[in-house]
Amino acid sequence: MRDDGAAAPWRTPEFTERLRAVAEERYHDRHPFNIRMHQGELTPDELRRWIANRFHYQRHIPVKDALILAKLDEPALRRAWLRRIQDHDGTADGEGGIERWLRLGEAAGLDRPTLWDASRVLPGVRFAVEGYVTFCRLRPALDAVAASLTELSAPGLMRTRIAAFERHYPWIDADGLAYFRARIGQGGRDSEEALALVQAWARTRRQQERAVAALAFKCEVLWALLDAVDQGDRVNSGGGVDQGAGLAPGAGVAPVAEVTPGRGPRDPAGGP
Repeated sequence: MRDDGAAAPWRTPEFTERLRAVAEERYHDRHPFNIRMHQGELTPDELRRWIANRFHYQRHIPVKDALILAKLDEPALRRAWLRRIQDHDGTADGEGGIERWLRLGEAAGLDRPTLWDASRVLPGVRFAVEGYVTFCRLRPALDAVAASLTELSAPGLMRTRIAAFERHYPWIDADGLAYFRARIGQGGRDSEEALALVQAWARTRRQQERAVAALAFKCEVLWALLDAVDQGDRVNSGGGVDQGAGLAPGAGVAPVAEVTPGRGPRDPAGGP
């Protein structure tokens, strides 16, 4: 406890362990749908429904990263974060993570127009993605970067997923798994870079607690997305929704924390 009555910040090892615990214990690899996927229990229709709806999340990854990049003042930080956008959008046509996910869809029997058709996205998936993008738009850089720390658990999930697809879903061409293979290295690099930023920016207990809460929120986003996919056949047996079906404007928006000035107008931590 400090003299002013505020709780002292956690030491870096304890803070880091708290973040890693959230990423391990609340990550969506434990979701029943993912467990069924990895045990080979999904039908082709269920797998295609997941691929199509997860693409709505994938296509918004560079959008949320652009929102985070705009919060960064230092050129070196922007260059590093720009690489994340390029990882997904590519630096030329036919490259990047979005392209690789489209190829996964094609390997599973989905054409590109179907994947790009947002009207087919389940309402719960749209809700989750909208909430995450809005979170990154409105929250300080600390919170938005901390939310990305689900990547701490991503490489392990990618390895599990590759093995599961090769063993249980041989009807999907091996070339369609390129996205998962690429994310093993990218996810490990991205998570370590983001962790270093969060450790440096979160200087007070309140900021550290916000970072932990942001990561928990992201885990809930991914869990909610899978809830929607898992129940998708109850919404529409075809795996989609009618044109225009969705949520009211602003639905899924995470509450915005009250932010007080920090070291400057662009302090990445955004408050005390």
